[in-house]
Amino acid sequence: FIVSPNHKYILSIMTTTTTTRRRGSSLTPTSVFALRCILFLLLSSVVQVVPAAYGLNIVLAGGTGSVGRALASRLSPFDYSSADGGDRVTILCRNAFLAAAPIRASSQFGWLGKSFLDENPHVSLRDWDGGDLLDIVGQDWVGWQQDALSQADVIVHVYGGYTEQKVMACERLVRESIVTVKNSKALHITVAPVEQDLAFVSPNCAMSLKKKRIQQCEEMVLSNCQFAKCLKIEANRMEQNCDDILKVIDELR
Repeated sequence: FIVSPNHKYILSIMTTTTTTRRRGSSLTPTSVFALRCILFLLLSSVVQVVPAAYGLNIVLAGGTGSVGRALASRLSPFDYSSADGGDRVTILCRNAFLAAAPIRASSQFGWLGKSFLDENPHVSLRDWDGGDLLDIVGQDWVGWQQDALSQADVIVHVYGGYTEQKVMACERLVRESIVTVKNSKALHITVAPVEQDLAFVSPNCAMSLKKKRIQQCEEMVLSNCQFAKCLKIEANRMEQNCDDILKVIDELR
């Protein structure tokens, strides 16, 4: 609850009554107890009770892509004055400095841009190792597990590509969330294209490898995480895809 200066004065009186007897007051223990009850009732009548905010801490691993950008902007900004408190969104990316640059500096790394972050103050970027400790490109990746996962309610797997690093990234997230997240109860959501769209995604990768790595990630999450959901999304239906992901997230509210 919220306590005004006047309320704090009442609280100080209540605290004082507990030590009055030791200071030689003539008040009996019964009188002290009665006085404390009266003051408690008085305080209860004037203290403003504020309902707890129930925003979620949401981690988007690989969230600098098209799905992550669209999803992050759809999540509600964190705001104590709103009914549900809003959400805090942490995007794990290979290089947060480049992802936040005013203009895109390299096509090799994901990019959101300074204007996007200014328009979405509930979104923050965090370097991570991407599951490959031999290919770290971020400058401040140490400690990402505690920073991003320790308070996570939802972890959304939206990293792209179909190389072996996709499986390594999934394993890293699952392993670290089990160790880091309190009670290991964070909801993991994997996102992958429907099968008919796989031919148009990463065309240089064999279809068999794409299917295999998607299956590996989904099985890893389902078999190791207490709460997990594997979604398939369709190309060119971004709004519907975000709706499907948000529907799963909203079940936690």
